[in-house]
Amino acid sequence: MASRAQHLVKGAVLNFSRTPAQISAAVRSIISRGKEVQNAVASQTTPTFSNSVAPLAKCENEHGADSAIITFLQNVSTDKQVRDASSKAEQDLGAFRIESMMRQDVYRSVRSVFDNKTELANLDPEDRRLVEKLELQYRRNGLALGEEQRKKLGEIRKRLSEISIAFARNINEGDESIWLTRDELEGLPDDYFEGRKTDIAQGAERYLVTTKYPDLGPAMQLAKREDTRKRLLTTAESRCPENIPLLQEAVKLRLEAAQLLGYSTHAEFVLEASMAKTPQAVLEFEGDLRERLSVLADREIREIEDLKKADRASAGQQFDGLFGWDYRYYSNLLKERKHNISDEEVKQYFPMKEVTRGVLDIYQKMLGLRFEKVESPSVWHPDVDMYEVLEAEGGQFVGHFYLDLFPREGKYNHACVNPIRSSFTRPDGSREYPVAVMLANFPKPTPSAPALLKHDDVLTLLHEFGHIFHHICTETKWSHFQLESVQMDFVEAPSQLLENWGWEPSVLRQFAVHHRTGEPIPAELVNRLVAAQNEGAGLFNLRQVFFGLFDMAIHNTTESNVDVKATYNRLREDITRFSNGGGLGACGAATFGHMVGGYDAGYYGYLWAKVFSSDMYASRFLRDGVANPDTGRDYRREILLPGGSRDGAAGLEAFLGRSPSNAAFMKSIGLDQ
Repeated sequence: MASRAQHLVKGAVLNFSRTPAQISAAVRSIISRGKEVQNAVASQTTPTFSNSVAPLAKCENEHGADSAIITFLQNVSTDKQVRDASSKAEQDLGAFRIESMMRQDVYRSVRSVFDNKTELANLDPEDRRLVEKLELQYRRNGLALGEEQRKKLGEIRKRLSEISIAFARNINEGDESIWLTRDELEGLPDDYFEGRKTDIAQGAERYLVTTKYPDLGPAMQLAKREDTRKRLLTTAESRCPENIPLLQEAVKLRLEAAQLLGYSTHAEFVLEASMAKTPQAVLEFEGDLRERLSVLADREIREIEDLKKADRASAGQQFDGLFGWDYRYYSNLLKERKHNISDEEVKQYFPMKEVTRGVLDIYQKMLGLRFEKVESPSVWHPDVDMYEVLEAEGGQFVGHFYLDLFPREGKYNHACVNPIRSSFTRPDGSREYPVAVMLANFPKPTPSAPALLKHDDVLTLLHEFGHIFHHICTETKWSHFQLESVQMDFVEAPSQLLENWGWEPSVLRQFAVHHRTGEPIPAELVNRLVAAQNEGAGLFNLRQVFFGLFDMAIHNTTESNVDVKATYNRLREDITRFSNGGGLGACGAATFGHMVGGYDAGYYGYLWAKVFSSDMYASRFLRDGVANPDTGRDYRREILLPGGSRDGAAGLEAFLGRSPSNAAFMKSIGLDQ
């Protein structure tokens, strides 16, 4: 992976520096141009692909990047006025998209092309799929309904867009914190305290601990005092109480919209376009997993209970059960004692700089690409890095990506990838180049050490890069088929696939080096790490099942007033095996961003897609060698390149040479069939 001064391909660099006034002007321009194109399509007397469908798709090509940038800035800008303007832009553009998809006159032209079977048969496969997908989108937006029902549906969709934006903004702006002494944080390593804000209260030095992941995660895992963990988790789960009524309203409106369209539940509406197809298939999948995982979880719970009972006995206290604040602490303690391994020991060998270099090297070799870091790029924050992507053979420019990996005030507070510009074919036959951004919240460097990653963080980095390169490697005629159009229960598979590299000893030794000595990670430590891979798999995966079943409980029901708070609390205790502890969890659903971030009735997709990623890894990469370039080329061609221009099942069968199997997935989570 090379590094060089900035001299990017002309026209490839995007401008992320926008004032609130510029954001507002861009919104007006996008809406004005969109209306102009739609009016022209609606006026066609003899609709064809070229005069009706293609103009809509070209407009999407031309304005997709501008729209993405001005709505993306709410997640990263250090200027609250810009964040607010960006959030308002998303609301205005969302309302316009809803209005656009409700235009009966435009749908009439699209439907005319769809009904022209002769023209449809003569289109190339991607153009034909575009017609079919657009017609379906219009129909699923109520264009087959009567005027009054269409108006009602439009109002519902606009309100849902407003709820989604407000919910996400509340999470981004709603971090909480508490002050704790060093004694209260017993068990945390010295570097946890370096650079941390302090004050003095009643003669004791206190440290500020926030609910951001780099603060909360280690504390919940390592703090020995139960009261400290309880206070921290209670603080974290008391955030954003205003989001509960928003989610409650969203659930009610989604059901109303689904029933207007003739579906029984919102889940039935959503899943029609997925690989799963029906709520019943999802419930059977989750139910079967829950039953299988319970065997593992029973043993894990007994072991964790023994640890806590011993701790309570040594303190002269009665065992009072297992609570939510016990899960991460005792699961980690169990792993340490059974496998003689700790995150503190492991992270010394995972400095961010070396891990990033190593992960990028994996992707370079696997996908036949070359990455070059851009020096002094124009970015929205000094922490952000920018890379060019080129073909390894020939050096053709492919696209670029940005890495914004550390937490800061007002920034999106989880890990995700934002597709900013999609690849597409310009009218002159040349290519537009894709751009993507990774947002994460990994631990920052301290005065005594560089940024160090836990092994879980390494897996997260591998996972999110999977999304980056899925987007970068998609090559379609229309931007409509970029990453976000991939079926929701398949889109995670390419990212989950790469997590497997984080468990390969030969791969880890390529980039895991001690941050002070530069010595490679000892083979003996790698062996202990790999041996602990499935430790706690039962409880961990039951937690994923819980999220999926909560999602289905609130979205696969005909009850419009389902209580999201009570449902969340009840299912969490029942499925994860840990008590909420009275009031704890009162707002647990308030920060479950997936429920308004596009994963409603779709959270099951994380486990569903893992069936496919496990199969691809075991059947091709593990069998042929993880560094086999032919396998990497096949993967890029069959899985990544098509984007959403074909169903995930077709790509899987082409890559595997058969229909997928769940055997490798079951083995990967410790459930050999």
